[in-house]
Amino acid sequence: MFRKFVLLTLGLALVLSACANSGSTNENGSLTKIRLPMGYIPNVQFAPFYVAVEKGYFAEEGIEIEFDYSFETDGMALVGAGELPFSVASGEQVLLARAQGLPVVYAFAWYQQYPISVVSAPELNITQPADLKGRTIGLPGLFGANYIALEALLFEGGLTAADVTMEAIGFNQVEAYASGQKDVVVGYAANEPIVLAAQGFKFNEMRVADYMQLTANGLITNEKTIAENPDLVRGMTKALSRGIADVLAHPDEAYEICKNYVENLSEADEAVQKQVLVTSMDFWKADHIGLSDPQAWSNMHDLLLKMGLLSAPLDVSQAFTNEFVP
Repeated sequence: MFRKFVLLTLGLALVLSACANSGSTNENGSLTKIRLPMGYIPNVQFAPFYVAVEKGYFAEEGIEIEFDYSFETDGMALVGAGELPFSVASGEQVLLARAQGLPVVYAFAWYQQYPISVVSAPELNITQPADLKGRTIGLPGLFGANYIALEALLFEGGLTAADVTMEAIGFNQVEAYASGQKDVVVGYAANEPIVLAAQGFKFNEMRVADYMQLTANGLITNEKTIAENPDLVRGMTKALSRGIADVLAHPDEAYEICKNYVENLSEADEAVQKQVLVTSMDFWKADHIGLSDPQAWSNMHDLLLKMGLLSAPLDVSQAFTNEFVP
């Protein structure tokens, strides 16, 4: 669900007041207001954030969240420039940003698995990455999580981009598959496969997480915020961790809370939307919520190098921290 957007403006700087501890308020007694770029429209997949707000978990940490769903907002650039302290983003974006000199740091692993799938017509009998050879594959474009995931699957199958034909179709994977224009498409596991199944279409699904562990969506901050306001980072991760645990324990309650944040959710196909939430939850589960897997970072780094998206190796250990994971 997360996409990388072009930065149009760096305006609206956010001034942070120092906190004495993660549960404190500003010096004037008010909460520290955090504008948080989400990278997508309001959606049940953001349930942990909604639950954490609704149940006061952020407020207990002295934090007030303002969700920014604007497509014009490039959270990575804003956090890297010190204009905002946090954003939601994926692991590859962190590495690409650091390669450009932006001091962003991944502070909390929300998704424990990379949530992308390849959907294919059953008659093609695509059951493993090697079966993609010679196929024409529709994806939004040669960017973002869908592109990264497809390259990862090709790599696992002993293939390269030259062994397939990638066609940019925009974010129209459901329509392209349903109309028969494309018999292989790449999309989010908690989106396109669920929608297609609800419409009665048959398909095979191949999840990248079944073949390679890659760093997915999480909470990013920057080196300045870590150095100057570590308790704020700790408060954010603690509240989000509680939100995730609550959703995993009480998904029906979480779904009802989402109705306060997702417009028209009450009128939506409840079975489909609840399945979106349940499938998303599969990617959040972990023995230790929020913990980054160093091997997943190493895998992502090596993949980006192989793809040529990184021109030189990076010190991956500087791209993430588990210091603030509750």
